[in-house]
Amino acid sequence: MATQRLPARKAIEWSVALELVTLAREHLDHLTPGERAHLIALLRKSRGRPGNLTAQERRDIKRLAGKLELVELGRRAMPVARRLRPVRD
Repeated sequence: MATQRLPARKAIEWSVALELVTLAREHLDHLTPGERAHLIALLRKSRGRPGNLTAQERRDIKRLAGKLELVELGRRAMPVARRLRPVRD
């Protein structure tokens, strides 16, 4: 069985995706396993709608999101994600 080679563009996309996942994982490591499980449970319960959570649960999400340092993650991810944009002539 012959192996097929990925086009260069696909290889770049995979490398960028891997790098973004690695960055996200570094920030997720700021939470304890219990905090991660709690955050996941709250996100599932909310189904993307904050109104599905109690006021305390919304405060918990804000507190945990603060520990994730999402703004810093965005700053670090921006140069990596830019590599996905097509080059203009």
